[in-house]
Amino acid sequence: MTYRYIAVEGPPGVGKTELSTRLAGQLDGAALHEEKNNPFLRDHHAGKGGASFQTQIFFLLNRYRQLTGLAQRDLFSQTQVSDFILAKDKIYAYLSLDDAELMLYEKIYGPLAAEVPSPELVVYLQVPAEALAKRIRQRSSADAIEEDALREVVRAYDYFFFHYSQTPLLVVSSAEVDFGDPERDLTDLLREIQLMPGGTRFYIPSNLG
Repeated sequence: MTYRYIAVEGPPGVGKTELSTRLAGQLDGAALHEEKNNPFLRDHHAGKGGASFQTQIFFLLNRYRQLTGLAQRDLFSQTQVSDFILAKDKIYAYLSLDDAELMLYEKIYGPLAAEVPSPELVVYLQVPAEALAKRIRQRSSADAIEEDALREVVRAYDYFFFHYSQTPLLVVSSAEVDFGDPERDLTDLLREIQLMPGGTRFYIPSNLG
């Protein structure tokens, strides 16, 4: 099957931006990368009151703007590969907001989500937190990774995509294979994407290539 709009998802550092870029190139398409700049993020990390909600709404509106911009193009003129979906915004909302903020967030999220195009396929890069922390250290030369926070995010992603049914979903085991590595061969993954019958499918790639 030929997909015209594919989204690559996964926790931070798993390699979705690199993979979406390479997939777009292989499919003669265009890549759409999430904008990460957020003026409220520093206050959120510092624990400033109200900053978590401000951070979340800013990210939500940015993601909405990018994806509605995608909808205004002709999606059928060229394959589009994004490194995010709007629905993943809820992962972080439920991790960082209190009950009152979540209630307001849901009222804002619902109408926005209805206007955003859904991908024809989501590729979820699944990886254990320990393997992901090691990979992030190797890439960034960071001395310290907040592994407890990373573990919580990875659990939230797994829970979200375990219950995900909005679109066809290809779950790619990425514990042993780093799709953020530009030298990684994508032939088998592309074959899995093209053979996706719908529903949910699990793919364990070879560690060669």
